[in-house]
Amino acid sequence: MSKKLFLQSDQTIEELTRSVLDNNRIGGLTHNFYRYPARFSPIFASTAIELFSSPGDVVLDPYMGGGTTIVEAIVAGRHAIGADLNSLSIFLTKVKTTKLSSIEKESISSWAEQFISKVTYRYPSGNISDLLLDTKKTKNLNLPKARFIKKFIAAALTSLNILQSPNAMDFARCAILNTAQWTLDGRKSHTTLTQFRNRLKQNIQQMLEQLKDFENQVSMQKGKKPFRTLIEKDAALIDQEPIFSKHNLKADLVVTSPPYPGLHVLYHRWQVNGRRETPAPYWIAGCEDGQGDSYYNFGSRQQTGLDSYFEKSLKTLKAIRRVMRSGGYMIQMVAFSDPGNHLPRYLANMEAAGFKETMFHNKSFLDKRYRIWRLVPNRKWHANLRGKTSGSREVVLIHEAV
Repeated sequence: MSKKLFLQSDQTIEELTRSVLDNNRIGGLTHNFYRYPARFSPIFASTAIELFSSPGDVVLDPYMGGGTTIVEAIVAGRHAIGADLNSLSIFLTKVKTTKLSSIEKESISSWAEQFISKVTYRYPSGNISDLLLDTKKTKNLNLPKARFIKKFIAAALTSLNILQSPNAMDFARCAILNTAQWTLDGRKSHTTLTQFRNRLKQNIQQMLEQLKDFENQVSMQKGKKPFRTLIEKDAALIDQEPIFSKHNLKADLVVTSPPYPGLHVLYHRWQVNGRRETPAPYWIAGCEDGQGDSYYNFGSRQQTGLDSYFEKSLKTLKAIRRVMRSGGYMIQMVAFSDPGNHLPRYLANMEAAGFKETMFHNKSFLDKRYRIWRLVPNRKWHANLRGKTSGSREVVLIHEAV
């Protein structure tokens, strides 16, 4: 059966719908290295990649986020290109998809056993680099519930030079980041230093096992090994990237989740001690931040109207279309604060950028064509206080590049 005919089959509808509605917690491979905001299910990404592309194809995610699409594309034997203007996204995806040598893994395990247990409340502050206690980068971590955790993290970061390998150091940073997020971000209860230490050691061993699983699955691929390219760039400029412009490379499939119109996500901050915002993720990951929420969301929380969002969205969609081959597919998971008004505007942008929507026929809907909607699973406790708002529903949009 040709790919075109297969896309209209009942089997495709059932498989894609099942993957979209899957409410299991995210896991497997390296996906749990960090809980990136608004990430989608690996089951959805892997299913979309399997149904809409073939081994050796190029899969692109221009709003890469936590790298879910990139991880799944590599494991599926596809070439993966990911782009994001958030330096934290680049850091995380790089760690999730970088193979470590046995020596590097042994050095990380040794560091975990030898160093982490030594750090107590009385750890000498003189052993910690002053650069790692920058008050701007650690804003709101001096509050009582975070103060000792901040000191431990600074001590751990200072000690990373014993790992020598940059990849091993990045892996250790990611383990600290993972643990600090569990400890600080949106927590209602206090975490002791002992709990933090134990959790960090546990995370390191689990992450090493998860990385091994990723490596094993990649090694099972036959033929030419897939390449991975990560680009720290605004999606509106992606067509200027050398891998596309100089090598005449085109993406066969896009699987992504763009910023949601009218819904602002804290991609660049954690909320600690009564939901006070901190840029601590960048401090821990060693990345540059310095941008406000509008930089990551196509508009700020304070603005009225969404004209700037849709103007920015159209520019990015046109750039994405220019790096896709005709006949390729763009699959998105997106939510809207006002679906009745925003969805038609977004679909108009897609058409203006050179895409045609593909909608499936389903007999159970009395011959009506339909899109797949779902309630966002596993939201944070403070988001659930608002109940089932419009923003708590996501829709999958499938478009062909024409």
